[in-house]
Amino acid sequence: MPDSPRAATERVPVPAGTTCGEAVAAAELSMAGPDAVVVVRTSDGALKDLDWAPDTPGEVEPVTLSSPDGLDVLRHSTAHVLAQAVQDLYPESKLGIGPPIEDGFYYDFDVHTPFQPDDLKRIEERMREIVKAGQRFRRRAFPSSESAKAELAGEPYKLELIDLKGEVDPGEVMEVGGGELTSYDNVDRRSGQVCWSDLCRGPHLPSTKLISAFKLTRNAAAYWRGDERNLQLQRIYGTAWPTRDQLKDYLHRQEEAAKRDHRRIGEDLELFTFSTEVGKGLPLWMPNGTVIQDELEGWASQTERRLGYQRVSTPHITKDALYYLSGHLPYYSDDLYAPIDIEGEKYYLRPMNCPHHHMVYRARPRSYRELPFKIAEYGTVYRFERSGQLYGLMRARGFTQNDAHIYCTVDQAKDQFLEVMRMHDEYYRMLGITDFYMVLALRDPANAAKYHDDEQMWTDAERITREAMDESSIPYVEDIGGAAHYGPKVDFMFRTVTGKPYAASTNQVDLYTPSRFGLTYTDSDGTDKPVAVIHRAPLGSHERFIGFLTEHFGGAFPVWLAPEQVRVIPIMPDLLDYAHKVRDVAFDAGLRADVDPSDARLNAKIRTAVTRKIPLIVVVGRREAEQHTVSVRYRSGAEASMTVDAFVDHALDLVRSKSLDGAGHLRPADDVASAET
Repeated sequence: MPDSPRAATERVPVPAGTTCGEAVAAAELSMAGPDAVVVVRTSDGALKDLDWAPDTPGEVEPVTLSSPDGLDVLRHSTAHVLAQAVQDLYPESKLGIGPPIEDGFYYDFDVHTPFQPDDLKRIEERMREIVKAGQRFRRRAFPSSESAKAELAGEPYKLELIDLKGEVDPGEVMEVGGGELTSYDNVDRRSGQVCWSDLCRGPHLPSTKLISAFKLTRNAAAYWRGDERNLQLQRIYGTAWPTRDQLKDYLHRQEEAAKRDHRRIGEDLELFTFSTEVGKGLPLWMPNGTVIQDELEGWASQTERRLGYQRVSTPHITKDALYYLSGHLPYYSDDLYAPIDIEGEKYYLRPMNCPHHHMVYRARPRSYRELPFKIAEYGTVYRFERSGQLYGLMRARGFTQNDAHIYCTVDQAKDQFLEVMRMHDEYYRMLGITDFYMVLALRDPANAAKYHDDEQMWTDAERITREAMDESSIPYVEDIGGAAHYGPKVDFMFRTVTGKPYAASTNQVDLYTPSRFGLTYTDSDGTDKPVAVIHRAPLGSHERFIGFLTEHFGGAFPVWLAPEQVRVIPIMPDLLDYAHKVRDVAFDAGLRADVDPSDARLNAKIRTAVTRKIPLIVVVGRREAEQHTVSVRYRSGAEASMTVDAFVDHALDLVRSKSLDGAGHLRPADDVASAET
């Protein structure tokens, strides 16, 4: 007998009629703690409960609590405990759905009165009692839909799910899926009596005893099945982890994330706002936020001009014929705003810029001498995101993309795609983003019907894409099954300062679209050949990228991006004229500068400037006015005294270099004397 259980690294044999739990125990694998085996994976990839017994001998792969699948099972099981606790305390409540989500879970309820913070405390306490009781999760199959409906007659939302079985996404709705209808009973371990049941496809933990670290985090209103036409339910969110230390670490990260939430910072710094009169998911950019937009667009325009891009501008609406040509209709219709009838023809708000750019390319015949032909546009697009999916700037219905398309020969495509990757690398590193990688989304060979069937075209697109990625030296991983129907794609990913993965942009080598649009060029031999199209948007959308940068910098944008770069603060009211002179010199040099003319005390003025996250705070007193100097306070707390001209040159240098250094790293100079505080 070994001193400790073996790690779950190998497949485990399971004799016919033996439960997987018995086989795992016989293999001396851990059944407790964060390394506990909680479910198994069969040879066809399905996850099964430990009390599942195969009809024929075979092998299964143990799945531990700390693995990604194990965490999903833990959180799904905790969602069941949440629902049981709610119905114990509020017997009139009706059940919605309760899936695991990233880092947690939720459950939707129809209750007479919305939940309050004190209610969540009561519910959490009841959950702890259920967990401590060590109830077992037991799967039970319904003989028929009718028997399931009879048992769940008092649960209208479950009845709806039964009727929709096979029509809803089982990845989002854990209660139903392919195959038979099943329920999971929470069973008292002593008496064997059923304490509570829920329609569910599973799998689940063997016992609530394995739920050792959880917390309910918040509640919110949510439309049933994410459709605003449906009734609004009460959703309770929670998180669950294998250990208390992991839970504590997660809650700490959430606290830090809340401090950096772009929605809160955006309101505090007056970057953007939303209006019910304008509509959900349609941000209104305020002057401060528009400064950041303009700076990013100017940077991108300068970079693109250097690389040979030409700017274009295309309409925000188009006739439906264009989207039938592109293939977005009818398959993409759920993501489009409803069409507008104009003189008997249907027009749509554009959801992407690609089809418009293709029409620019084919406006006249093109020669091989013109290729690569690169066109770029900061184009605003509109997509109908469900209300429940909207999330500040990160998930909006209207957004402006840093979009461009490269039309080139197939032979040029690899080098052009490599240039796109290096453009990403340059942008991100200039912004202090160094932990990024790519995801290469490829076809799933087991689902060939999902993709167009030109094998040579697929082979060429994958080869070009992979060769460019390999040569870029940027790390990447593969995602089998994530490709678009017309070709592979490359997503750039990086982690936020709070550890959450962020998808920055999607890029593609597209050999399929040219055949639909007739995008060709005349080669040197006089024949017409199809171009290759490269789709790229390294800065994504203004909205999403600025939302990310707001959290990345915590609102403390570097000097070149800061809406207000310089705040001049006079110590005394009679120094206001000198403060304005300093401000005018900075402003005329191209800096975004302002004066605090208030009667507040000096410390209060500085505190206000710090709260507004202004990077360069300039304090002027009588000595500064007499010597035509300024005292500069940096974010780091460092201070320096210098002439007005030296300060302006220094600030402009920070802007030109796009410095990320909050302290400004003063350059040695005779007229610059710095002192740390």
